[in-house]
Amino acid sequence: MSTLAALHFHHVTVDFNDVVALRDVSFDLAPGEFLAIVGPNGAGKSTLIKVALGIIKTSKGHATIFGTDARRQPEHIGYVPQLKTFDRSFPATALELVVSGLRRSWPVRIKPAEREQAHNSLELVGAENLLKRSLAKLSGGELQRVFLARALVRRPEIVLLDEPATGVDFLAEHDLYDLLERYQSETAATIAMITHDLAAARYHASKVAVLNRRLHGFGLPEDVLCEDCLHKAFGHIGHKHGVLAL
Repeated sequence: MSTLAALHFHHVTVDFNDVVALRDVSFDLAPGEFLAIVGPNGAGKSTLIKVALGIIKTSKGHATIFGTDARRQPEHIGYVPQLKTFDRSFPATALELVVSGLRRSWPVRIKPAEREQAHNSLELVGAENLLKRSLAKLSGGELQRVFLARALVRRPEIVLLDEPATGVDFLAEHDLYDLLERYQSETAATIAMITHDLAAARYHASKVAVLNRRLHGFGLPEDVLCEDCLHKAFGHIGHKHGVLAL
């Protein structure tokens, strides 16, 4: 495992025409940490993850994963996108989706070794029975497990998740966190997760980033999930009770 920062953001600014998505964001996340990224809608959270992945270019500054551009070492990175961006009518099976994580492209024919790797990854997330199932017939929780299997099929050193609990029920959400924590304990991987659930950030993350275009807090959950940081990010005190409830 690298001793370099797992995630390094150096004065990152992203502008879309006249819209500021991120402004002067800097932080270092050490290897083996579990980062929760919280903030209101439109805060730039997904943009932050996509900058790390090299999908979105910065206007200023730079970001690296283990000291280099993510596009140079995709095999070390697992990515779980938002489920709401996925077309459920797409004609594919769980096997094909997981194998696409191995190839970084959609498979036309699947080799026996790829099938075995996909099966092992689905087994890792408790979804081996879904191997031949059509994606259109999966529940939200089942589909999330398949996407997680796709992200973990290469046994990456870092896993980036964009609102992984959206669209899944309470039990599926807690299963997801258990799976992530188990994978992390077995591999010492780094995890960075966007979430709207402040309780999940408090109890599952070792570090929290409070974001609304700017970084309003970065550190231990008990330090940054405070009324002051959340007021700066959300612009109101409506989250006060949520913070106290933690």
